[in-house]
Amino acid sequence: MNNIESVKCLIIGSGPAGYTAAIYAARASMKPVLYKGMQPGGQLTTTNEVENFPGYPDGITGPEMMLQLEAQAKRFDTDVRDGFIDKVDFSTLPHKVWTEDGTEIHADTVIISTGASAKYLGIESEQYYLKNGGGVSACAVCDGFFYRGQDVVIVGAGDSACEEAGYLANICNSVTMLVRRDEFRASKIMRNRVLNNPKIKVLFNTEIDDVFGDGNVVTGVRVVNNKTNDKEEISCTGVFIAIGHKPNTDIFKDYLELDETGYIKNIPGTAKTSVEGVFVGGDAADHVYRQAITAAGTGCMAALDAERYLAAKEG
Repeated sequence: MNNIESVKCLIIGSGPAGYTAAIYAARASMKPVLYKGMQPGGQLTTTNEVENFPGYPDGITGPEMMLQLEAQAKRFDTDVRDGFIDKVDFSTLPHKVWTEDGTEIHADTVIISTGASAKYLGIESEQYYLKNGGGVSACAVCDGFFYRGQDVVIVGAGDSACEEAGYLANICNSVTMLVRRDEFRASKIMRNRVLNNPKIKVLFNTEIDDVFGDGNVVTGVRVVNNKTNDKEEISCTGVFIAIGHKPNTDIFKDYLELDETGYIKNIPGTAKTSVEGVFVGGDAADHVYRQAITAAGTGCMAALDAERYLAAKEG
């Protein structure tokens, strides 16, 4: 039989929420164990410049910020581990989790900070330039800088897509926005901002058929009108995908209450989930703000809620 490890506080996932939870939990003598997860540091590790996090007047890169947060968590003796959790059982106390190598851990409290992942179209050429070249991104605010004065395409129809289109229009030569249906999903104010921006051209009922380039960088896209099947090519150097995010919560779905998209439901005003002793911080529960600073704030809440829960149990 495998040895079972018992911990007071297990944090699943790194990033601003996980590391902030670790800092607070460690300072409260909860001896937290943190598993970094599939993408150590979370989405911020793909962000080149973070300029909106308080305390960094000159900005900082996402990876550098995550290294600083990790160092701060370790300073207070957080046990930070590589690897990820791929199975949980929240039906009994203490809660049971298993790492990818089969290690079984029993935890008095669990803080989930597994975040969310950007959705992509899934086209082979899109994935090629996303992974091997330059020109495909899911974050205009992160990567728009590289396309200053250039022609770009953005795919999406919601508030976030409209916001990113406006951001790109400020720095790019032109923005072509592809909307799959015949209308936006965005709020009226966001829709009007896009339609009234002379640098943004909106193509409705239009989807990307192919992304092409020279093998290193994108040079254009072929689009198709899904009503007429007409195809046309658009020259561009950047393709921004803004069709939403998928929370990384699949392993919890049999135990926790999730919304229709998969975000973990928390009790309003707290980090408590539908299961006693399980807490959530960051983008795994937040489909509205999705910022590093709000993730850090809810990571703090999760650790404080977990500390109070343990104190009440022990008291």
